[in-house]
Amino acid sequence: MKIQFSKEVKTALETGAPILSLESTIITHGMPYPDNVEFALRAESICREQNVVSATIAIVNGECCVGLEKAQIEFIAKDASVKKVSRRELGVAIAKKWSGGTTVSATMHIAHQSGISVFSTGGIGGVHRGAKHSFDISQDLTALAQIPMVVVSAGAKAVLDLSKTLEILETLGVSVVGFKTNEFPAFYSRSSGLCDVFRVESPGDAVHIFQKNIETGLGAATLVVNPVPKKDEIPSDEIEKIIDCAINDARIKKITGKDLTPFLLKEIVKKTSGRSLEANKALALNNVMLGVKIVHQLS
Repeated sequence: MKIQFSKEVKTALETGAPILSLESTIITHGMPYPDNVEFALRAESICREQNVVSATIAIVNGECCVGLEKAQIEFIAKDASVKKVSRRELGVAIAKKWSGGTTVSATMHIAHQSGISVFSTGGIGGVHRGAKHSFDISQDLTALAQIPMVVVSAGAKAVLDLSKTLEILETLGVSVVGFKTNEFPAFYSRSSGLCDVFRVESPGDAVHIFQKNIETGLGAATLVVNPVPKKDEIPSDEIEKIIDCAINDARIKKITGKDLTPFLLKEIVKKTSGRSLEANKALALNNVMLGVKIVHQLS
């Protein structure tokens, strides 16, 4: 697999310097412009301040890029032709010379191929509500089952069926550990009522579990779930009504597949007057900060 590394990432790989991988659909489809650019640059700045090399991953003109220049971030953030690229579409994207934001599954694949072991995202994909009729289940779950790395997230996106997502993670053999919590976070909210995760108290504890998983020959990721900061959360009883309304709008407009989550996130931003966008930024940056600490422990 041909990968275009930024100079900074290439040097870090050669010298063994700490690297944190970051996804790009949060830039291309998760936030509006210019909030997406501000978020991406802040995420990279957090890494730099803590002596970690940020490796934002995207497809640019058919090339898998690990580490983006500011001009590339600006391009994928505001060009309407930029697509959402999951793991199954990587070959198509390269063959057709697409530009695209990489989802959790695609980012994990490219990061692992690059030799990068830690990845911070906002929230993973999972089982969509109504999946018993639609069979809409994210590739993120199979990537987590098949790629051995540490993934830091604020649980799964709140628009999903969280209990079924957690159940499938268990079925697929993905270790789910809660950073200072035994509850699976609900993205915008700290609480989901799902308390079937193993609590760890430090980044070192999470790394220790990951290393023991590798030593025992397990091939799945270690998913570290990190609740949104308390000051930024939207209580679950408040956001649930808004999510239900957005899902109903999507049903009326017959929006399905890979277009569904971006549509729902945009609708929720509108219905919360931007509050959900601020929560999204806060939880994603919080995950970057934890990812940086995990990288240092792993190094």
